[in-house]
Amino acid sequence: MPNVLIAYYSQGGNTERLAMLVADGLREGGIEPTVKRVTEVNVPGLIEYDGIILGSPTYYGTMAAPVKKLLDESVQFHGRLDGKVGAAFTTSGNMAGGNETTILDILHALMIHGMVVQGDPRGDHYGAVSLGMPTPREEDNARRQGLRFAKLVTQLAP
Repeated sequence: MPNVLIAYYSQGGNTERLAMLVADGLREGGIEPTVKRVTEVNVPGLIEYDGIILGSPTYYGTMAAPVKKLLDESVQFHGRLDGKVGAAFTTSGNMAGGNETTILDILHALMIHGMVVQGDPRGDHYGAVSLGMPTPREEDNARRQGLRFAKLVTQLAP
């Protein structure tokens, strides 16, 4: 079974709730993920995962500093995450609060590592998004992201 990490930063609980919903989708897809706050992630341990999903609240149109710090520290393993599966999700306070720029910033870093990223033609295209506490629609999209991730990582993991 593939080994998947969901790492997130959350202050008010909304991003943590979204992380748990993505984890539910992974479980539905047959994968038991490791779910951690980004501050609890052992950076050298990133190379042990087949898939990594990062979640962050949107701060000034981009990811929170602790998520950026994790990505900055991951540079020492550049090339060693190549071919692994990556994804992102975010929460914000309003509709035009920078959700897409936050997810894309995270995805850019994952792609620079050589990770495989899958869009979604039906749900939230770049990754799950929530405006505040997830609504039923946002909950469904987060679970859908986890389920789709489970299918992809199962296909690609060695």
